[in-house]
Amino acid sequence: MEGCRRCGEPRTGEVPGHCTHCGLTERVSAREFLWWLVDGPSYVPVAEGDPDPLRWEEYPALRQGARERTGQDEAVMIARGGVRGTRNEAVFVAWSFDFLGGSMGSVVGETICRAYEYAAEEGLPIVLMPSTGGARMHEGMASLVQMAATTAAAATHASKRLLQIAVLCDPTTGGVFASHANLADIIVAESGATIGFAGPRVARALTGGHLPEGSHTARGALAAGLVDAVVKRPDLPAYLRALIDWAAPYEPMPVAPVNGAGAAPATAWEAIERSRSDERPRAREFLDGLDVATELHGDRAGLDDPTIRVALAHLEGRPLIVIAMDRDRNEARITPAGYRKAWRGLRLADQLGIPAVTLIDTPGADASAPSEAGGVAHHIARTFADMLRTRTTLVSVVIGEGGSGGALALAVADRFLMQENATFSVIAPEGAAAILHRDASRAPEVAEQLKPDARTLHALGVADELIPEPPGEEIEAVWSVVARHLDELAARPTPARLAARRNKWRHPLPT
Repeated sequence: MEGCRRCGEPRTGEVPGHCTHCGLTERVSAREFLWWLVDGPSYVPVAEGDPDPLRWEEYPALRQGARERTGQDEAVMIARGGVRGTRNEAVFVAWSFDFLGGSMGSVVGETICRAYEYAAEEGLPIVLMPSTGGARMHEGMASLVQMAATTAAAATHASKRLLQIAVLCDPTTGGVFASHANLADIIVAESGATIGFAGPRVARALTGGHLPEGSHTARGALAAGLVDAVVKRPDLPAYLRALIDWAAPYEPMPVAPVNGAGAAPATAWEAIERSRSDERPRAREFLDGLDVATELHGDRAGLDDPTIRVALAHLEGRPLIVIAMDRDRNEARITPAGYRKAWRGLRLADQLGIPAVTLIDTPGADASAPSEAGGVAHHIARTFADMLRTRTTLVSVVIGEGGSGGALALAVADRFLMQENATFSVIAPEGAAAILHRDASRAPEVAEQLKPDARTLHALGVADELIPEPPGEEIEAVWSVVARHLDELAARPTPARLAARRNKWRHPLPT
């Protein structure tokens, strides 16, 4: 029995390439990966074509050696089937690094394109598992243009509102990483994988310098917001199964209504204090009340603002995307990176036709110098626009404090709901007191003038409904009301619902 190259212990267990003793995960062939991951896979043939467009002298012998070594016709294999334990199928594309570094030549590119097109025709999600050094140099531009070809094929698949997942294996670099693999809706990395546009050796050669610790690693990519998770190979089937099941057709189940309410706040300032109270359920508790498949991480531009949480979840059978403000982080003041993460959630909801719910609990956008330099005002404006044009159903719930335009940008939904002890204000009472009286201590007095409490906003017609807060059942009450609105909105044709949303916010104060 082959031993682990790090600890020397014999390989045991059913997970290919994974050492149960030290946790090292090594490269495996595409065939071995697919046989382990997919129940009864049916294989799609590799595309035909000219495998040697430049007539590179040594290339035919290299390809023949790769075929003999791997038992494959090319660097990729395509299979259809369900991840172990689920009947919901997907199309899987797996790479073998031992076949010329998993490089993407013209035949490989055409095979990947056909995989996207086959998945689109069959109405199936696609799962990519690249292990590649990028473009195949022996084919020159015939290889490089496959970046455009595979991107076009990915766009065709995406136009069918189907899920795309990429599992970045060791290594994932070059033209594959910089084209279709980086366009997947969900991108995760295998633990220990090397990841980057240029591989570490090329990066050092081009920059002439030392790479910082964590560069080109799965963990470094997660910290930089470039991947959504780092997954150990033994955990990969469960992770993929949850995602594929989340995107599958569903039958909603009824949600029991919650009756009763707590005592109403006596004053506007009391409402402010209740909305800010540490005793209120926050985003994490609301997400705990759902069946969460995974969360998105990062803005794909080098940052991950933890203030915004984007969860792919089920509410009693209903798939939804929840964009929640985590008040435990940065007082929930949203940075440009946070808005960019929210955009990812909105785009995915729009792409797949899955409803989105925003949970509002923030005093407003981050006003620091870095956020100003990062264009926070532009990000707020674009979020307004994205919310108003997103085709899928949108429901917004204020679960705490809503502050200024930074909060309202993520609230302009088909339905705008408020918990009965939530508040929403043009500015925090302390800020208004400082502006009007140059004395922030007069905030309670100014709050009575601002009237940010939920009952006033409902009376004004801004809030569509108040959600009761029966003690101990606040979260259940919110999800019960949200489910009712999701079901009501689902019955409306998309053009009519979208027109109604824009009209609602074009005339936010009924006459």
